[in-house]
Parts: sequence; C-alpha cells; structure tokens
Amino acid sequence: MNIQLIQGNFNSKDALEIISQMMHVKIKYHESKISNNSNEEDIKFREAKIKRLQKDLFDIRDFIQNSGEKINIQSEIHLSK
Repeated sequence: MNIQLIQGNFNSKDALEIISQMMHVKIKYHESKISNNSNEEDIKFREAKIKRLQKDLFDIRDFIQNSGEKINIQSEIHLSK
C-alpha cells in the first residue's frame, strides 16, 4: 500500500515549514518514547535518532535557503507486511 503524503512545488518558505513540521513530529515521537522505564540501550538509540533528525533538519534548511524560489517535494509512505 502506498500513500502519497506530499507532492508538488512549493516556495522556499512553505517547503521549509512543511518539512520542519514533519521532522518535529518525528523528533517529538522519539522524545515521547524515552521514559524512566526505558533501558539504557533504548534511550541511547532514540537519542541518536533525535540527533540525526536535528542534523538532517539543519542540512535541509541550508539546502532550501540556497536553492532558489521553488522546491519540489515528493514524499510517499510504503506499507507492506
């Protein structure tokens, strides 16, 4: 099953807003899974994921700011068993 999540051309401001919000949702998800009951390995894994997402977001901002006016975004979710 495929779900077309984002498809189109966006001005740089809108592109950055869309991607930033999606990345923040992923970051908040991993933050919410870290609890006092989590084992150390799980915490380290999630912290590494959060740091990678933050770095990716920094890189995306840099790319968009240097890319001109229009940004094409294609995002699809693939679900399978």
